Amino acid sequence: MLLPRFEYRHATSLVQATTIHAENPAAQALAGGTDLIVDLRERRRQPPMLVDVSELGELRGIHADDDATRIGGGATVGELRASPLVRGRLPALGAAARDFADFLTRNKATLGGNLANASPGADLVVPLLALDAAVVLAGPGGERTVPLDDFLLGPRRTVARPGELIRQVVVARHGGRQAWYKLGLKQGGAIAVVSVATWLALDAAGHVTEARIALGAVAPRPFRPRAAEAELVGAPLDPHRIGRAADLAAAAARPISDVRGGADYRTAMVRALVARCLGPRTGG
Repeated sequence: MLLPRFEYRHATSLVQATTIHAENPAAQALAGGTDLIVDLRERRRQPPMLVDVSELGELRGIHADDDATRIGGGATVGELRASPLVRGRLPALGAAARDFADFLTRNKATLGGNLANASPGADLVVPLLALDAAVVLAGPGGERTVPLDDFLLGPRRTVARPGELIRQVVVARHGGRQAWYKLGLKQGGAIAVVSVATWLALDAAGHVTEARIALGAVAPRPFRPRAAEAELVGAPLDPHRIGRAADLAAAAARPISDVRGGADYRTAMVRALVARCLGPRTGG
């Protein structure tokens, strides 16, 4: 199927990209294009202009300091997967990058694109929610930082204004006890049926001092089941507490039935996978 007609502009700087967008509010940014090209072919999106930002150095790089890990919106999933910094500080995100699609897609798809597409089952969003990430948006009016939990509104809907690009993702949490699990219909390249990420901080006595759980593909957008998190805090991480948190997470899910699985099955899998991620033998 032929792509719809559009004007193509190649941006050589972030300032130029935001200026073009200011002059053409309906323009669409093109980075990896792994979602955008499919949407163009299916006529789900027909922007009058594509602004190529794939070579902008301001959107690349993975850096860390004592406070946070900072990842450029243009960083590819393959770069996340290969990064020792991500593996060491953010193993849940590294595991999600490992499970993301196939080799070719990982080396084109970008972190910013996965977030901006706002799919209910977006792989990278789920661990980033559990890791307390924030999105730095750059646009014609300057920059602003938005918590990822506030950035997402629903399927293909975010708070990004026309012309804003995801310049950077800032991840405040690192270390702790992290886990990720994605249930798909096949080993490679599967769209999530259910995905779960967890981040826990424990004291010397083994009591949970902070807990964050994120769920994907079981609601209109990835989300955190707050009651399940609260159940864990201030108590030992024992089987009873894990079971209660898993039940509360399943109760918070609002899945649909589709070709990948029924709503009841997805709810049951939320319960099982949250328990698995919180249990003693989980891995990233």
